[in-house]
Amino acid sequence: MNNEYAFAEAGEARPRTGFRHGGGAVTIKPMQQLLMIEDDTRLAQMVGEYLGQSGFGFQHAASGLAGLAQLQGNAAGSVPELVILDLMLPDLDGLEVCRRIRALQGPIAQVPVLMLTAKGDPMDRIIGLELGADDYLPKPFEPRELLARIRAILRRRVEGAVPSAKLLRFGSLEIDRDARTVTVSGQACDLTSYQFDLLITLAERAGRVLTRDQIMEAVRGRELEAFDRSIDVHMGRIRAAIEADAKNPKRILTVRGVGYVFAKQQD
Repeated sequence: MNNEYAFAEAGEARPRTGFRHGGGAVTIKPMQQLLMIEDDTRLAQMVGEYLGQSGFGFQHAASGLAGLAQLQGNAAGSVPELVILDLMLPDLDGLEVCRRIRALQGPIAQVPVLMLTAKGDPMDRIIGLELGADDYLPKPFEPRELLARIRAILRRRVEGAVPSAKLLRFGSLEIDRDARTVTVSGQACDLTSYQFDLLITLAERAGRVLTRDQIMEAVRGRELEAFDRSIDVHMGRIRAAIEADAKNPKRILTVRGVGYVFAKQQD
């Protein structure tokens, strides 16, 4: 396969002058396994070949139910490092698949999900993030951007597992960096990998007001896209998990017109 291409919405390849894979590219640890749930087999094949050349293991499921079965089949063994999930599937839509993944038991429920949206509809993105997706990428997409987003998600997981202090405690709230878990009064809080990283970003800067741009840059390593409300969506999910009353938060406070601040003093 020629490496000079871009992925089209229908799964077609088109020439892309000046794009060359390799060179100074950073190589991810070999054979990290990725699962793509995508009914366009031609697109999945191209993605698999491209990611394989970048050092990843690749699995493919052509429907939502097949993808869920594959994930549950892997539950007792090796859980994929990340799921690439198409929004438009022939049986279950990607939003329902994402919801079911998050409802599974054990570590498999926390597998990062990168959602592909055919139209880039902001509402689809918001709903996907509310259901637990870690990131989204509209079709058609550049292969380099797909790879960059996968690397960014996996890098956040690795960096989050290297603590400067194992535990962060704020009143009854406890954040365990090693286990990547959050508890309130001993009760586990259900957060996605991305939401955990957001919470860590705020907690490490407790008492400091952060703009949405600063939060996005710290967590994702890129500037906030215009009108991107994903941070607000995730903050709502985090509050629902860690606050006694998400509508009257005491831990993560909104600074109107600026951003958010994580309270130093908490119950």
